[in-house]
Amino acid sequence: MYRVLIVDDEPEIRQGLQLKVNWESLGLTIAGEAGNGAEAMAMLADEPFDIVITDMNMPLMNGVSLLESCQERYPELRLLVITGYEDIRYAKAAVRHQARDFLLKPVARDELSEALTRLRKELDDERAQQNEAAAIQWRLSQYYKEMKEQFILQLVKENLVHARERLERAKLFQLGDWDARAVRFLTTGLRDRILAQGTSAMERTPDQLRLPFELICGESLSACEDSACMFRDPSYPGLVHIASTLNDKQLASLTDSLKTNVSAYLGMEPFIGIGHSVIGLQQWGEGYMSSLLTWNLADRGMHEAARGAAEGQAALSEDAVKVLRNYAQRGDIPSFETLLSRELEEALKISRSRFVKVIFQLYLMLEALAHAAHVPLSGGEQLWLRPEKVLGLDSVAKARGFLVQITIRLTERQQATEERGESSLIEAVQQYIDDNYMFDLNLTMIAERFNYHPSYFSELFKAKAGKTFIQYVTDIRMRQATRLLEETQLSLWDIAELTGFSNASYFSSKFKKVYGMSPSEYRQQRPEKIDSEEPKK
Repeated sequence: MYRVLIVDDEPEIRQGLQLKVNWESLGLTIAGEAGNGAEAMAMLADEPFDIVITDMNMPLMNGVSLLESCQERYPELRLLVITGYEDIRYAKAAVRHQARDFLLKPVARDELSEALTRLRKELDDERAQQNEAAAIQWRLSQYYKEMKEQFILQLVKENLVHARERLERAKLFQLGDWDARAVRFLTTGLRDRILAQGTSAMERTPDQLRLPFELICGESLSACEDSACMFRDPSYPGLVHIASTLNDKQLASLTDSLKTNVSAYLGMEPFIGIGHSVIGLQQWGEGYMSSLLTWNLADRGMHEAARGAAEGQAALSEDAVKVLRNYAQRGDIPSFETLLSRELEEALKISRSRFVKVIFQLYLMLEALAHAAHVPLSGGEQLWLRPEKVLGLDSVAKARGFLVQITIRLTERQQATEERGESSLIEAVQQYIDDNYMFDLNLTMIAERFNYHPSYFSELFKAKAGKTFIQYVTDIRMRQATRLLEETQLSLWDIAELTGFSNASYFSSKFKKVYGMSPSEYRQQRPEKIDSEEPKK
């Protein structure tokens, strides 16, 4: 119901207006009455109104002054003027001050009803537009959050070839200055055991509580949005990860808040692992791994190893991990197994906790390779899902067998990919473009990423994909642009940015060249009037 304020110095006029129409059937309610403009302004300052119906010739503060004040302070108000024939001069003032309509006394029922119906429609349309704008803004914010999560996941799990590429994408998500700041990762998940018993709600498993757990984590971060980013890793469902620039005191406050909120609302205690501090976007993968290690090791009788992970004490040197990774990628199982045995033996001589940390560190390295190669790990191989499994790997032979088995699976997948040859390579390139079209992409950067000379790669891509690299990237971006034009009211600037174009002007000219019409014309005609969703060749 829209709220109406009636302003007239004659009480019988105000009473007569109330009786002339069925206000409720019009979706309106008379929420207030005032005898002059001054009283009306006082009421407008205290209560919200949508429509003001006012006389013009009043004492103290007349209708002209009221209209002026309303236009200045409450421009969203709908103003309806009622005046006598002798005061028709006020009509010009009403128009000048954006009154929606004016009626002559005595007001006829049908005229008043029609005027109010028009005002209600205006308000309905405006509210619908506001709701649509709010919905668009929400969708845009969700889209932005998803893109930001995807970017952080790329940083921690993949090797973005160029430092410039990392930094440019980081700036897009307001993370550019994080490159020079100390960043710590936090990993959290629900404990298996339950704090309280006696109700069915307390007997639900952590997996069943995954969605509310993620929502609570997001809410707990709301107070430090500029200093913390939440993301999820499909490889570790049920866990929530946070990258932050918070100091030790702020981190402690955040972990306390997480524990309190999760325990209060879910009746289960979250366990939190905090990794060691890293500086530079290229080091985020190491920081992320340390938080995973801490989460896995702590509270399972391995406190020393967990502290080491959090403090940045690497169980294996960076060189050793790099050599083992290269052996795994090349499929050199004998060399991988030999070096692996030596590293495991040396770790076990030092301590049991160091031995366990080596297992986790190498597992996470292999898991990242499996993710890049699209090789799913079985439940029995996933240490995050069965962290107690590592306790059963109590000898070098058992640990070596577990890790070598995963490496062999990776090698077999790599060999199968190589047998498919260059077609498989182009499929991988196309998938990368499909996932990253919103970022700056160029042929040289992609060629380097997949270890090809740019000239050869250009010819190979055209031969296998049936179109040039630029054409393929443009087609993907245009497909996304048409979807946004059809489904949202986003500006051309927003759509250009979200689809990887440098600016709205270039996007518009490119769109017209591809589809034969401007983005605005496309939006007006809608897809049913377009011959094809595919761009012109």
